[in-house]
Amino acid sequence: MSYGPFDRTYTAAEDRYEKVPYRRTGASGLDLPAFSFGLWQKFGTDYAFATQREIILHAFDLGITHFDNADRYGPPHRAAQHNFGRVLAKDLAPYRDEIVLSTKAGNAIGPSPYLRGGSRKSILNSLEHSLRDLGTDYVDIFYHHSPDLDTPLEETVGALVSAVQQGKALYVGISNYLPDRTHEIAEQLRAAGVPLLIHQARYSIYDRRPEQNGLLDTATQDGFGVIVYSPLAQGLLTDKYLETIPEGARAQNSTFLSPDVIDETYRQRTAELNKIAAARGQSLAQLALQWVLRRPEVTSALIGASSVAQLDHNTAALDFPDFTAEELALIEEHGVHGTGLKL
Repeated sequence: MSYGPFDRTYTAAEDRYEKVPYRRTGASGLDLPAFSFGLWQKFGTDYAFATQREIILHAFDLGITHFDNADRYGPPHRAAQHNFGRVLAKDLAPYRDEIVLSTKAGNAIGPSPYLRGGSRKSILNSLEHSLRDLGTDYVDIFYHHSPDLDTPLEETVGALVSAVQQGKALYVGISNYLPDRTHEIAEQLRAAGVPLLIHQARYSIYDRRPEQNGLLDTATQDGFGVIVYSPLAQGLLTDKYLETIPEGARAQNSTFLSPDVIDETYRQRTAELNKIAAARGQSLAQLALQWVLRRPEVTSALIGASSVAQLDHNTAALDFPDFTAEELALIEEHGVHGTGLKL
């Protein structure tokens, strides 16, 4: 279905819950779709709102009920929240109880010391702004975006607990924490009666840190779910860069992906992974998404999209058979940790 700029009403697809499987988030009672939609990129003021709206509504029609945001997402900062808030007010308000909204605070959004970090003032002020941007009186998941080693962890925990006690968040999560500090904050949150629901971590075939540093084991130990971002390694786990860097590709204009990493070693390894995917009848992107979701600790994978067609393509990743032991061994051989990344 197409949602043009002059549409005034939206009705969600009746079969939306038949399209994407749901998974339990750690030891909690919350189910999340295997794919969640992230507004990290392409949802600022530099992209057409009509296209953003079309993609968001199509995601909901596909059964993707979790939409992930942050005060930092734009450009400019907070623009992605504001744009999603417009869609929520115009189209998705009748379905608010079926939607899991998440946002984050802590990454710098300005020069002020109160616009970054893990202090009570920074975290709770950011949440107030986010609620106004989104046009809602609560978010379902509120994250601390990155650890702040200069602020006592007890203060950060206290702010997250207050957000729940005030009814402005239903659950709390963290992002980009290392395992030891993750365990520590999980312990403190549990003692305060607000268990850690979820950890958002970067994880892909080319970035194995959650496996290697013990984060996935910590998730099992402490009972929280894991939601992964950049499962396609900023587009490196697609066939986009096998020959050259296409005009307008992310590697040409993104602060998160440098053309320097697209070298011959990257292309050789990615070509081999692409062959494995082709033998399974799927794209490399679909293989990469299916690969991160193979882990029982992973509740959901965050995906973005610049078009409805791309969204359809990526969500079809779970339509393929499970990996065989031989396929996983081949992926292990060619999917070398650190490929294409500046770690």
